[in-house]
Amino acid sequence: MSSTRWPLRAALASAACGALYGAAAAQTAPPLETLLREAAAPRLIVGEAETRAAEGRAQQARARPNPILGLQVENVGGDGPYRDFQSAETTLSVGQTLELGGKRGARVATARAEVDTARSRAGLGRVAFAHDLVEAYAAAEAAGERLSVAKDSVDLAEADARAARLLVDNGKEAELRALQARAAVSAAQAELARAEAEQGAALARLAALTGGDRTFTAVTPGVLDQAWRASGSVAQAPTVAVAEAEQQVAARKLDLERRRAAPDVTVNFGLRRLAGDDATAAVAGVSLPLPLFDRNRGAVRSAQADADAARARLAMAQADAVADRRSAEGEAKAADRAASAAREGEAAAREAYRLARLGYEAGKLPLIELLSARRDLVAARQRNIEARLARAKASADLAQANGQIAFGDAP
Repeated sequence: MSSTRWPLRAALASAACGALYGAAAAQTAPPLETLLREAAAPRLIVGEAETRAAEGRAQQARARPNPILGLQVENVGGDGPYRDFQSAETTLSVGQTLELGGKRGARVATARAEVDTARSRAGLGRVAFAHDLVEAYAAAEAAGERLSVAKDSVDLAEADARAARLLVDNGKEAELRALQARAAVSAAQAELARAEAEQGAALARLAALTGGDRTFTAVTPGVLDQAWRASGSVAQAPTVAVAEAEQQVAARKLDLERRRAAPDVTVNFGLRRLAGDDATAAVAGVSLPLPLFDRNRGAVRSAQADADAARARLAMAQADAVADRRSAEGEAKAADRAASAAREGEAAAREAYRLARLGYEAGKLPLIELLSARRDLVAARQRNIEARLARAKASADLAQANGQIAFGDAP
């Protein structure tokens, strides 16, 4: 008997642990400001890793060429007096390549410009991630409110159906009105199922964007009700910052390629042991490549073309940034006005439904008027949600155009 209890107890314990783990993993999403500060999304990790890689290349660019240690033995393994090592000449030398024409300085400057570019791209990635996170959070909050509206719509439809059934039973309405009311309940229940699926999808997208193994069941409300405004002075657009950094890299690479045309000098110094004379002598030498065939002209032409393209991309980025900022400002103002109008429309629709309900229960209004007022109320609440969601998205667009983060600290 006892042998069968242990597997049962183990199964119950495992189920309890699984339930506790599921409850711990599923949670309400922290406030948006907290996610903006603490999110460890793969997109952010990529930017940080690329910056570290550029810093490593900049460190390597400062390194000078390594010296060359050479050992050479001559006059051995021959005939006559050179049969053995008695007449050997052994030379131990050290050679050092000297970079001329400012190559090292140009290489270091290019690497530093690439670090600045990597940092600018990481900043662009942070701003773009914040933009997507704000939109995802606002969409999840809007999906939750749509679900709440759908639940309220079912409750209102059922209340209307009960009122219609009461009037039908009292002989004040035809049976058709009760059937119409029940059909409205079924439609509201179908809308509720769709709203539940949309909320689950929105929360899943938010969790995937933030990274980790968390599962969100809801979000902390408040984003849709905030009217974000640009704080402080408008920063440079991240796309312009990246384009400027890339233009600097292209200019540095052009200078580096021009300097590479100058040949490098290799200086050698060593000691030579003359076994036949039992003497030691110093040796020194200088080697210089002759630039007869390779003068790096192709690389210079390529770097020049890259520099021209980088300047053109910078001009394009500046023009696009101005247009995007103006467009985002206009859309933000329009979305703010639309949200205010939608809020007033919901209040009016709510009052109209209240009056229609009172009139129907008093027998002064037909059921069709009550159903129409309820549909108008649900539609007004949906419009209010959509208008507030559009305002949050417009705020995210404006913040991205300004190089800032909506509803969070500046990057």
